[in-house]
Amino acid sequence: MIEYLLDTHILIWWLTDAPQLSKDQLRVLENIQSRCGTMYISAISLLEIAVAYGAGNRKFPPLAEEMIRRLDQDPAFVVLPIDAAVGSEVAAIGPSLVDPMDRAIVATARVHRMTLITADERIIDSKLVRVLS
Repeated sequence: MIEYLLDTHILIWWLTDAPQLSKDQLRVLENIQSRCGTMYISAISLLEIAVAYGAGNRKFPPLAEEMIRRLDQDPAFVVLPIDAAVGSEVAAIGPSLVDPMDRAIVATARVHRMTLITADERIIDSKLVRVLS
């Protein structure tokens, strides 16, 4: 069975019912949800959410605290840590991805042998990880 790691923007789009998800992404996420499966996210996504939606930034609802609380309370979401294996993989990726958060997410997917659900063209074009776009 294929396991999926959600890129941060995919997670946010899913939580906010945003229309940007592709048909394939929406199908896979709905399938995971309908069979009470697990949606995996990298711990770095919590930091990204806090930075993007914290400190009074109300550009997109819900606020960081609400999102993070939901992720913590909903058993459908599992947060994968940034451990030594992920750190080593970030170093192995090299300079092909500049953004450290993207590197951590890609490294997490690689270490756990997951397909990354993303719409990030830089990640897709890097061919560093299997993606569902």
